[in-house]
This record gives sequence, C-alpha cells and structure tokens, in this order.
Amino acid sequence: MMEKSVTLLALAFTLAVAFQTVQLVREQENLDLVSAGQEASVQQAFDVRQETDALAGEVAQLADRGNANAAAAVAELGRQGITLRVPAAAPAPPAAR
Repeated sequence: MMEKSVTLLALAFTLAVAFQTVQLVREQENLDLVSAGQEASVQQAFDVRQETDALAGEVAQLADRGNANAAAAVAELGRQGITLRVPAAAPAPPAAR
C-alpha cells in the first residue's frame, strides 16, 4: 500500500512539473511574439528621439553663436523647464533581442 502511495505522489509531482513547464514555454513564446511586434515601434521612437535631439542641439548651437531667435526659443523653453544642450555624441540604437 505504501509503494502505491509513493508512486502516485511521484506521478502527481511529475505531472505538475510537466504542466508548469509547458505553461512557462507557452508564456515565453507569447512574450517573444509581443516583443517582436513592438520592435518596429521602438525603432521608430528611437529615430524620432534622435531627430528631435539633433534639432534641439542645432537650436542650442545657433543660440550659442548669437542667433536672436534661437536664443529666444532656448530662453522660452528654459522657462518651461526644458533645457537644450549641444549633443556630445549620438547614442547607439537599442540592441535587438
């Protein structure tokens, strides 16, 4: 009788672990699909950010060189809490998984 109980317990444990493994594999596959679906949006956002930073850097350079309109834009943005700086170097794009 004891051997049947231990065997049944071992079988139940094995089935539970197998079930959890299958569920985790399915969840990982779903997460991979979602991540792949967002890759284009993330790349577009990165490109827009780079373009915006480049434009802001150019406005900051113009203001540093004495352009009155650029200086006025930098001053107004500064009053709104936005600081424009000349970019040091372009950041690397996000790594794909």
